[in-house]
Amino acid sequence: MCKHILNAQVQIRAPCCKSWFDCAECHKEKSDHDLTKTSEMVFACKKCKKVFRKDMSNFDESDEYCPGCDNHYYIEAKTPESSGKLVIGFEGTMDMIVDPRMKTKGDGSTII
Repeated sequence: MCKHILNAQVQIRAPCCKSWFDCAECHKEKSDHDLTKTSEMVFACKKCKKVFRKDMSNFDESDEYCPGCDNHYYIEAKTPESSGKLVIGFEGTMDMIVDPRMKTKGDGSTII
């Protein structure tokens, strides 16, 4: 399981070492070399386990879905920093929305 992208829908096969990783950061942490860049990526869907190739130089909206199970794998990544927070952008800025029903202790921690 990836600790960088919490909702990763596919694994990627690194073209340099032919190993499978959940994201480029996982490759960086576990390998002793840089990730080789390529225009053709090999993916493995985590839902149906089908392995498929995508030409990233000619990527369009229909390529955002697994050809085996139609799982939408090209989605906005949830990271540990954004997990559990509702983030809404206003005119180019990102503001955190806080539930007014949430109470805080004197030390700043939240009481649910």
